[in-house]
Amino acid sequence: MLSTYDYCVIAFYFVFMLAIGWVFKKFCNNTSDYFRGGGKMQWWMAGCSAFMVAFSAWTFTGAASKAYMDGTIILVVFIGNTIGFFINFLWFAPRFRQMRVITPMQAVRERFGPGNEQFFTWLQVPLGILYAGIWLNGLGIFLAAVFGFNLQTTIIVVGTVVMIMSVTGGSWAVVASDFMQVLILMPVSIVAAVLALNHPAIGGLGGFFDKLPKSHFDWTILERTDILFFWIVAVILQKFVSTNNLLDSSRYLCVKDSKQAKKAALLASIMFLIGPLVWFIPPMVSTIVFPDLAAVFPKLGAKASEAAYVAISLDTMPMGMAGLLVSGIFAATMSSMDSGLNRNAGIFVKNFYQPVLRRDASDKELLKAGKATTCVFGMLVVLAALNFSHLKGLGLFDLMLQFGALVALPYSIPLVLGVIVKKAPRWAGWTTVLVGLAVSLVIKLALTPELIQDTFGWAKSLSTREFKDCVFAVSVIGNAIIGCAWFMLTCVIDGKHSKEYKAQINAFFAKADRPVLPDEESGDTDVSQCVVLGRMCLCYGGFIILLTLIPNSLSGRIAFIFCGGLIAIIGLLLLKSAKLQLKDRQPVTKEKQETNESMVELTDGQPD
Repeated sequence: MLSTYDYCVIAFYFVFMLAIGWVFKKFCNNTSDYFRGGGKMQWWMAGCSAFMVAFSAWTFTGAASKAYMDGTIILVVFIGNTIGFFINFLWFAPRFRQMRVITPMQAVRERFGPGNEQFFTWLQVPLGILYAGIWLNGLGIFLAAVFGFNLQTTIIVVGTVVMIMSVTGGSWAVVASDFMQVLILMPVSIVAAVLALNHPAIGGLGGFFDKLPKSHFDWTILERTDILFFWIVAVILQKFVSTNNLLDSSRYLCVKDSKQAKKAALLASIMFLIGPLVWFIPPMVSTIVFPDLAAVFPKLGAKASEAAYVAISLDTMPMGMAGLLVSGIFAATMSSMDSGLNRNAGIFVKNFYQPVLRRDASDKELLKAGKATTCVFGMLVVLAALNFSHLKGLGLFDLMLQFGALVALPYSIPLVLGVIVKKAPRWAGWTTVLVGLAVSLVIKLALTPELIQDTFGWAKSLSTREFKDCVFAVSVIGNAIIGCAWFMLTCVIDGKHSKEYKAQINAFFAKADRPVLPDEESGDTDVSQCVVLGRMCLCYGGFIILLTLIPNSLSGRIAFIFCGGLIAIIGLLLLKSAKLQLKDRQPVTKEKQETNESMVELTDGQPD
């Protein structure tokens, strides 16, 4: 299915990712640099990273499967992300940055105390490793079934590359790689959509709308209106919680100031609004072109619909372009893995190793511990992925939603409310999680199709899809109502706090309300960021443009020029921005302008 050219493109991608870690290792001089970029990153880097971490390879597999089978209803999930990040922009993002912490768990400690810090730490770290293992395993199974890749080799190679990049370059490499991966994904996705619409069996946009099943637009054909309504409400609610909690504040701890945090959140929101309009054209085209994907990909069995995106892309893309698509699928998984590794290593080192094991540890020791922890966690993720073979029968779309509803939501609810409600006692945090997990367990064990039918008085039996959507909706809405009610009840039961705890809460909220100014963090790396990433864009864009030499049709060559040219143009704009920033720092004279230009030429990627 893949040509030699495609394999060369994939190999170049992995080498490039490893190079990012090596280039950005010079930026990591202390734990703040290593775990959150020293709070010096610009909004366009942080916004792309926030988008990529929430994106994941699930979009090309599980979400594509939903688009293939059910059509435009998949857009609800991404509208939920758009709303969640827009609320970030309106309120949460600047306050997260204003907490002025290195890891999210430091904010948990400042809000709820050291007991909750350890509770949430030892829930997050193992869950993060298992979650990354599940996705890496799912990626391996998918690529093995579709392209014939060796499952174990794929898991080991991807996991090793992510680990090396994260260990060497820390959060700088993680965020920079996310930025580059966005630039790879977006133009390739546009090309995939255009080529899919121009498939001979489609005949353009008009044929696309004419030939799609009615159920792809009329959602009530496949499901009762009541269930559909509650499912939509549950999706949006779950996405709000998942994007606005203290754990995911890590997205904004790296940016320079409060205003840039808002810009980063707005960028992610806009990308989630526009992106789905492009991403889900190919799998819906597959509905028309490949009505029986199980026959095309027999190794996937019941999960053949997860290959909907790849099927039409392989049928329409020129040689070499499929390699870029596979690189994009790798990128989507790796962006979630590397961010999770870096964040979890930071949490372990700053919230357990330092306060519990080594209170007097120097920053140099903590930096070494962070690199060692990242390495260990990376190996654990790979081992977990290699041992998750029993997940072959699970659909990625339902797996993602059920994990979010039954596990992630109970964990996240107190981390949202804790930023809003001041009166909650220390024990409100961990008890709300336990109550939520108990609710999830009861729902999972007790909820049956018969119980739902009897409750609502429906005569017709529930379909498998309707039952799954009911479980998800009841889990999310039930957890939200009971979790929030319990959290608020703790305020009533234990509303009187000690002077020490009152002072702690007041200090936390006072700091979170005080804007971070551009010059608050020491050191200015704006020019270095633009120069290094600008050169990387020129390198990757130039490589893609060179792929026009592959013997393809004229339209295939134009596709490479579009993708590579777009990345190269962004690289040129970044380099131009670096020159303008240097020029603005000094009076503009002929001699100093020449000096500025020389500085840009000689910048080696080190922080100013």
